Amino acid sequence: MGEAGDLEALREELVDAGYIADPPLVAALLLMQSLERPLLLEGDAGVGKTEVAKVLAALRGTKLIRLQCYEGLDAHAAMYEWNYQRQLLAIKLLEHDERANARELAEKEQDIFSERYLLERPLLAAIRAKVPPVLLIDEIDRADEAFEAYLLELLSDFQLSIPELGTVHATCRPLVVITSNGTRELSDALRRRCLYQYIDYPDYDKELAIVRRKAPQAAPALARQVVAFVQGVRRVDLQKKPGIAETLDWTAALLRLGVTTLDAGGADRILATLGALIKTREDRLALPREAVARLAAAC
Repeated sequence: MGEAGDLEALREELVDAGYIADPPLVAALLLMQSLERPLLLEGDAGVGKTEVAKVLAALRGTKLIRLQCYEGLDAHAAMYEWNYQRQLLAIKLLEHDERANARELAEKEQDIFSERYLLERPLLAAIRAKVPPVLLIDEIDRADEAFEAYLLELLSDFQLSIPELGTVHATCRPLVVITSNGTRELSDALRRRCLYQYIDYPDYDKELAIVRRKAPQAAPALARQVVAFVQGVRRVDLQKKPGIAETLDWTAALLRLGVTTLDAGGADRILATLGALIKTREDRLALPREAVARLAAAC
């Protein structure tokens, strides 16, 4: 199969798995697998970056290993830790072993930092997996630059250094997906090691296709109105624009309350469901009843 055929086949696989991807993203996913390079996905929260890794794992029939990044994340929490409780217990037993000679004690002390006391965290688990998993490093921009530096060895050589044990090489290379919401600038060193794709909010046609697939119980007319309304909301100056997940949540909320059409006369019922679409007080105040009525009337 040629390159175009490979791209089309992968696009269809993604659709069958419930993910509608634009051609550049399909190409990026194909290349990350063939070139064995990490893929950095950047874009606002809620545009479907994390879902890419989940769908990729499902298509490959492999395990998804997720590292959720946060402020203060360090190497031990992401790579490995020692089972300190078991180590302390072993040390206590050594202290009370009067029959052990000096050589035996030295060997047992060395054993304290052996595999059986090692606790795998996501990065170590990913490179020691016997079947290539999908490793999702989610929201890398929430971690600091020091943690990025820890990642470089993994992303370049697919290995990790554990001072007490030495270098651990990957049994097989994981497929690495890194996501960023763009809250801070990532280092050039990290970007150089990755393929890159920016994911934007979907246009009308793409979002309508997503709603029809994910919420088939919504009547076609309502689905079109929901998408048109959400597209209009995103043009308002909001702190947090609703993502695809919010569109689907709002669709479910409308159906639950028996709303079958959006119009200016039904503004009160629309307002009652906006908690599924708008997630901050400031953004809610930016959409008073009059604005909601105008958006509904334009659908």
